[in-house]
Amino acid sequence: MKKFFLIVALFLVGLVTAQKLQSPDGKFVMNFSVQSGGYPSYQLNYKGKEIIKPSRLGFELTTKDAQANDPRNFLNNNFEVVGSKTATFDETWQPVWGEEKNIRNHYNEILISLKQKGTDRLVDIRFRLFDDGLGFRYEFPQQNNLVYFTIKEEKTQFAMTGDHTAYWIPGDYDTQEYNYTTSKLSEIRGLMTKSYEKGNVSQTSFSPTGVQTSLMMKTKDGVYINLHEAALIDYSCMHLNLDDKNMVFESWLTPDSHGDKGKMQAPRHTPWRTIIVSDDARNILASKMTYNLNDPSKITDTSWIKPTKYVGVWWEMISGKSSWAYTDEFPSVQLGLTDYAKAKPNGKHGANNANVRRYIDFAAKNGFDAVLVEGWNIGWEDWFGNDKDYVFDFVTPYPDFDIVALNAYAHSKGVKLIMHHETSGSIRNYERHMDAAYKLMNKYGYDAVKSGYVGNILPVGETHYSQWTNNHYQYAIEKAADYKIMVNAHEAVRPTGIARTYPNLIGNEAARGTEYQAFGGERNNPNHVTILPFTRLIGGPMDYTPGIFQMDVTNGSHVNATIANQLALYVTMYSPLQMAADFPENYEKFADAFQFIKDVAVDWDESKYLEAEPGQYITVARKAKGSDKWFVGNVAGYTPFTSKISLDFLDAGKQYIATIYSDAKDADYLKNTQAYNIRKVVVTKKSKLTQVSVAGGGYAVSIVPVKDKSETAGLKSL
Repeated sequence: MKKFFLIVALFLVGLVTAQKLQSPDGKFVMNFSVQSGGYPSYQLNYKGKEIIKPSRLGFELTTKDAQANDPRNFLNNNFEVVGSKTATFDETWQPVWGEEKNIRNHYNEILISLKQKGTDRLVDIRFRLFDDGLGFRYEFPQQNNLVYFTIKEEKTQFAMTGDHTAYWIPGDYDTQEYNYTTSKLSEIRGLMTKSYEKGNVSQTSFSPTGVQTSLMMKTKDGVYINLHEAALIDYSCMHLNLDDKNMVFESWLTPDSHGDKGKMQAPRHTPWRTIIVSDDARNILASKMTYNLNDPSKITDTSWIKPTKYVGVWWEMISGKSSWAYTDEFPSVQLGLTDYAKAKPNGKHGANNANVRRYIDFAAKNGFDAVLVEGWNIGWEDWFGNDKDYVFDFVTPYPDFDIVALNAYAHSKGVKLIMHHETSGSIRNYERHMDAAYKLMNKYGYDAVKSGYVGNILPVGETHYSQWTNNHYQYAIEKAADYKIMVNAHEAVRPTGIARTYPNLIGNEAARGTEYQAFGGERNNPNHVTILPFTRLIGGPMDYTPGIFQMDVTNGSHVNATIANQLALYVTMYSPLQMAADFPENYEKFADAFQFIKDVAVDWDESKYLEAEPGQYITVARKAKGSDKWFVGNVAGYTPFTSKISLDFLDAGKQYIATIYSDAKDADYLKNTQAYNIRKVVVTKKSKLTQVSVAGGGYAVSIVPVKDKSETAGLKSL
């Protein structure tokens, strides 16, 4: 690791009212000033173009014994600059897992120190300007005049320069599981009702112009802008509320059960607010700024954290083939009182010994690391919709799930089982049982858990993204690290790069995943996977659960994709935790296409974003960790896409065999989903590939170095 850190301190009390900060490459300029009335403000330029117009900063507080208009309630005016510090930092660090072996963290920084006239309260604002964008946060130093305080609202603004095209989902305190809407900013209000798809098990909207981050936009002159946050710890999740008359976004924090948006105690700092900008969409996908704004790993020994490819008893339940529950006899369940030994099995329970062994055998035969089993523990007959506190104990299996024998069988086959903890939103109950549950996992060799937070959060009044609930998610990650357990959290808050600090957070859902393809009604749009890498994946990997081959689901729903598209997702939708989600029999039916899922890596040394346009197409090439193998994936949106790429990322002087899995000419994501072609060709660094992907389709390529010339016999060169 190399580091360079230079600090220059300036203390010009009462004299400094404006400051300028440039990115290391000089393409970005951030201007800070204090506007008339003492309002802190920033402005951002990129390549001489204004990206963010002058935008105010600060807070509105809820102050004890203060009336509504009391000056003590406002921490956004009457400020003066009392000092500043500048710094330059440059390091290269290596993630435990990721898209790149090495990540450069290079920025210029300025810390602006402010004092509020009349109250003498102190607030610092730290700006870091990278070659790919701006991050800033508020810092509250130790002081006598601001100690304990409650945030009524954060007043951070992002003033747009025009009516940009936006790729957005509705603001919601409880879910991000929406299809994306593409529209002008001015159209958000008129489209909000249609975009707010009802039917999610927990939803809480708040504004006709409120949207969620990570928000992707494109200006009319082709500049891409992404707004998000980094290092969301001990704070509430930020949404963006649009003043659509002036095209100004303002932060909108998620309230707690009392309506407060943050309980603070100085010294403290907020998460980073991030603005990633480029005139090339590929650079948005390649940005590592969100990770760079998080602290280095706090886990000293990371040897137990392993990228994982897995199968699971999950799609059966999602698609209606089997059930989580063991019996249909009980209208309600009370743990410790309900006698499952006397219950009649319903014959549909998926997590039974024979079925789990079948998945273990399939995983072992095909080189998968693990098997996820859901519905193994008692309580699923009465788990949802009743605001029930004591739902599961996370340690007691159903009568037909022999936890001892199944773990022994899995380990004998070189396979691990992945634990499933569905909390049903009962946070207190999960924390009550967490140590015992993690100890059980250690006892039987489980090293990863999929946690879930379906339904309304308990205690009543809290939501999925409030400060209180976010603190629970963080507690679960840190507690799991104590037991050397990796976490894949579903229905939790969307990630903000925290996996750099706690790399045992190996996966998240926090968006609309493949499961919605089996729910009927509003399925995932064909362009969904061409937007997610620009939005949800900015903060960290997603457990999207790809790999569906049988698109007509047993419950009558349909997956809007082709098989080639599903293969490509293993490359375009980065995650160190990748599932082959379909039934084993469907993979056996299409064994030649399944070969790509078996071959594709889950950890990488290099990633090249070759083609990209949000909502339309993405083409990515990745080099497998510690290997000379490359994998390429392309996905298309609503319209067919002709991909034209150069293979110049390959090593000079080497020959490779490229196996190309592509849509057949007559493939169709609705009517002919299983039509694909596979061909092998010889390629080199000089080769160029032109490949057509149908609407909702794609292609995937594995590229393996030639070891013996005989391997190329009969193959054509590309």
